[in-house]
Amino acid sequence: MIQIAVLGYGTVGSGVVEVIETNQESINKKAGQEINIKYVLDLRDFPGNPIQEKIVHDYEVIANDPEIQIVVEVMGGVEPAYTFVKRALESGRCVCTSNKELVAKHGPELMAIAQEKHCNFLFEASCGGGIPIIRPLNSSLTADVLDEVSGILNGTTNYILSKMESDGSSFEAALKDAQERGYAERNPEADVEGYDACRKIAILSSLAFGHHVDYEDIYTEGITKITASDIKCAKVLGYRIKLVATCKQVKDQYYTMVCPVMVDGEDPLYGVNDVFNAIFVHGNMLGDAMFYGSGAGKRPTASAVVADVVDAAKHLNCTVMQKWSSQKLNLMDVSQVTHRYFVRMEGSLTRDIDQVESVFGQVRPAGVPDLSQEFCFVTKPMTEKEYEEKAAKFGTILNRIRVR
Repeated sequence: MIQIAVLGYGTVGSGVVEVIETNQESINKKAGQEINIKYVLDLRDFPGNPIQEKIVHDYEVIANDPEIQIVVEVMGGVEPAYTFVKRALESGRCVCTSNKELVAKHGPELMAIAQEKHCNFLFEASCGGGIPIIRPLNSSLTADVLDEVSGILNGTTNYILSKMESDGSSFEAALKDAQERGYAERNPEADVEGYDACRKIAILSSLAFGHHVDYEDIYTEGITKITASDIKCAKVLGYRIKLVATCKQVKDQYYTMVCPVMVDGEDPLYGVNDVFNAIFVHGNMLGDAMFYGSGAGKRPTASAVVADVVDAAKHLNCTVMQKWSSQKLNLMDVSQVTHRYFVRMEGSLTRDIDQVESVFGQVRPAGVPDLSQEFCFVTKPMTEKEYEEKAAKFGTILNRIRVR
């Protein structure tokens, strides 16, 4: 029997307990022996809940029990999760976590400790929720040289943008609806400002390219400036707006960005709507592949955590190799990254298009009947720096969105 401890009995922690109890027989067969939850660490008590008999309030109870072989960290945040996880690994225990903040900040260090102590630090649920992506990067795709990892990595923002498109809602109204449905937190900053997606793409790109990508070095732009007018213009031009996180190789350098982008009907991300996520990978032999599914939620995330528990149980005293060096990936300045740009501008299409093309060159213009005092256009490819220099010549630009 393998005894495990679960740190945190919130949404994901309770989901981990539910998955193990519901699928106990199947999980035990796949692990090769019985997996039993001995402790659940939480500050709260749960009177009337069967879990109460396993609740402990002091991590020392877990740390000092030699029977515990696997620790499941689903507390969230960096501290005290980092301290608890580091201690568990240093004592030779495997750790499975869904904590993207912890992994993005301390991943290389914790993986190095796991390797030194012949145990495992596994974090499948930290990036795609229920979407399997880290295990494929470490195994199925190892024959390829990857040059791009990108995708929709946050279900909350994808729901908000889908809602704005489907019924013309404002950002504020769509956010309120997402909060009422439980898709967005009371404080939604991490989602809507792009910070959640930023940490996820930092983890994925570090694994895909083997060198550390510091999330603090990633250009990050959220969706708070997207308006119903932007959505209307995008529809006229045949686009949808998505918050996309990207790490892509350009010659011998890489760029990483999290920002709203416009995608057309030929893009695989075009049909990814509501709370669903999708992760796109391109390899020199594989070509294109996309991993699609529920990127968050209690049961999908817990399912991915428990899959790591099974993997850890099958590899006790043996480290599952993951390529993630502490050496930083060579990131190019985003001012040199090339995109096309959607631009929404005050004015009249018939009156102002000549001036626009005298600055931006030939563009793809469009007028929107509902927006009589505005028009929009899509530029040819140019660097971020070139765009900013050209845009500075106008005082009437209302918004710009990159086109994928």
